[in-house]
Amino acid sequence: MLFLTSYFPITSPTLIFFVVLLIILFAPIIMGKLRIPHIIGMVLAGVLIGPYGLNILERDSSFELFGKVGLLYIMFLAGLEMDMESVRKNSRRFLIFGVLTCFVPLLVTYFMAIWLLGYSSQASFLLGCIMASNTLIAYPIISRYGLQRNSSVMLSVGSSMLSLLMALLMLAALAASYDTGNGSSFMPASNSILFWIIFFVKFVAFYALLIWAIPRLSRYFLRRYSDAIMQFIFVLSVMFLSASLSEAIGVEGIVGAFLAGLILNRYIPHVSPLMNRIEFIGNALFIPYFLIGVGMLINVGTLFEGPHMLWIVALTVFFGTFGKAVAAYLSSMLFRLPKSAGNMMFGLTCAHAAGAIAMVMVGMRLEVSPGHYLVNDEILNGVIIMILFTCIISTLMTEKAAQEIVIANSQQPTVSSQHDNEKMLLCVKYPEIAPQLLELAIMMRSQHANNSLAALNVVYDDKNANKHREEGLQLLERLVQRAAASDIQMQTQVRLATNIANGIKHAFREFGASEIIMGMHVHTDVNPKFWGEFIQSLYNGLNRQIVLTRFVQPLNTLRRIQVAVPSRAEFEPGFHRWLERLSRMASNLDCRIQFHGRNESMDLIREYINNRHPNVRAEYTYMAHWNELPRLAENIREDHMFVVITARKGTISYKNALERLPNELMQHFSGKNLMILFPDQHGEEKEESMTFTAAQHQEESSIYDTITRWINSRKTLNKIEDDRK
Repeated sequence: MLFLTSYFPITSPTLIFFVVLLIILFAPIIMGKLRIPHIIGMVLAGVLIGPYGLNILERDSSFELFGKVGLLYIMFLAGLEMDMESVRKNSRRFLIFGVLTCFVPLLVTYFMAIWLLGYSSQASFLLGCIMASNTLIAYPIISRYGLQRNSSVMLSVGSSMLSLLMALLMLAALAASYDTGNGSSFMPASNSILFWIIFFVKFVAFYALLIWAIPRLSRYFLRRYSDAIMQFIFVLSVMFLSASLSEAIGVEGIVGAFLAGLILNRYIPHVSPLMNRIEFIGNALFIPYFLIGVGMLINVGTLFEGPHMLWIVALTVFFGTFGKAVAAYLSSMLFRLPKSAGNMMFGLTCAHAAGAIAMVMVGMRLEVSPGHYLVNDEILNGVIIMILFTCIISTLMTEKAAQEIVIANSQQPTVSSQHDNEKMLLCVKYPEIAPQLLELAIMMRSQHANNSLAALNVVYDDKNANKHREEGLQLLERLVQRAAASDIQMQTQVRLATNIANGIKHAFREFGASEIIMGMHVHTDVNPKFWGEFIQSLYNGLNRQIVLTRFVQPLNTLRRIQVAVPSRAEFEPGFHRWLERLSRMASNLDCRIQFHGRNESMDLIREYINNRHPNVRAEYTYMAHWNELPRLAENIREDHMFVVITARKGTISYKNALERLPNELMQHFSGKNLMILFPDQHGEEKEESMTFTAAQHQEESSIYDTITRWINSRKTLNKIEDDRK
């Protein structure tokens, strides 16, 4: 044993990284068998291998670097995964809970430290600031259960940032009082007013700079560069830049990282491959590194120094945790939330780690008298042991609350609808737009549906069929890789056919698909038909939903979706299907959606969105007649998506004005992001049958339209000749 200890602590960077990876690998396995959240395993492993345990590893610069990155990652992910519309609607709740979770534990701990521990007012105030803040150490549990957008989780995340910011400001006041030489009081001296004025100006300038610069940089970069690695590096660069600027003005870097996450929230959809990569890298490496580093700071041996140390730790843990519990459960009662929500709010806000360590370090630099500092070894050891206990309490409570919420949600009755068993079929041909079609499908699909995507490439059965088939296989392989980046399994098929429309219809039935998503025809002729060669045959021969799209910029940079709804669209069988798809798209993109149509249609759309997607920012505009469609073009910007809900001939919402749709779209909406949507026409899938009463193909222009145009042209010519005479 003595022989082995001579090799410790390990100094080789390769072995250090190997030991850390072993912990990251085996801690979840061991903790899973013990039915203990694996986050506790990470912290306890850090205690075991750290300088106060077996001394296998030193807490060197790598733990400081990766630990800092892990903490920034936690706060950045918290900002990215928040539902911004819920934040806007519940800003009063955020403020109330933030104030309570900051000042209740602060006051309780402050008076406890003075009356029971006999600390000075300055030391008691510092201890109160430490307990007022908290670290979202249990947030990875939320990601594992998929509760990032649960109301209690978002309240906890927002209030955590608010309480941390207030605690840091009060700590700055404490430090300012010592900087001015006024060590007798913990409030800043009168001549430190300049400090607060400068600090306020710097913070406002910092926030304004982020709000102005990050959206513009993001739109510029994401529109021009689609490479996955470049986008990931860009996002990380924005996070670290924001954190660095935050530290430059005297605020912890986690505030800047959180703000960067909030601002980038709408540019990185929750279901996108980029979001999946960000979460994967953080949860696999940086966040575990941070948790292990926290454990290495904990000296369990101080608990055995005597009963006085145990008394300090017990009081600090109890009163600090009690204050957080009072704030959480009082807020849940004020907001009329269930008990599980109160448990979640308490679990997420009761842990102390990075913020507590940072504040203790500040206290260790504040000199009360020559050679004596505000934070002594007793307070330092008490806070470090407190971190261990609060992390355990937070993790256990969050795990319990997450299970309660998931069980409660699963027991709620769900609305049965026609899109429970959905499967989207992507018809892809052009490599330049196929990734955009996949991204659109990901935005529209249900996150709870397994195997909900299929991709199809139909090849003409001619002399070039083998060559085109190989190109199709390569295209579909690239799509499968992109889908896998979002943890989505996708079926694929390359199909030979002498008729493209028939090939798609046959594959549609073989896949058991519920709808089709495809790109709009790329014209190569001088005078082309708007629908191309086969789309018209497809939507007339298939009664299920078909989505045609044209993109001129990346989907995640859209700011608004504008939807033109024909009158009586609510009577079509596919009304709820297309409304559900557009609502999911608006929710995942966090952009506004504006519906234009008759009041009776708008009322039903408003009711559906309020009941099923209350967080979607929807607007409803009255459009009296379909003839007003060209007027909408004036309000369509380059970062808008214009959606036209059309109809097949012979259906209840079809109108003669739809005959002019191709010409109007080419004339008024050229160069715009466009989506044309043909809704379901039958409630249930039916086999196609050929009859004499239902034609299987309709021309784009009927003979009657041709005759009418000829008569009008003759009238025009006659009028011109009369004018010449």
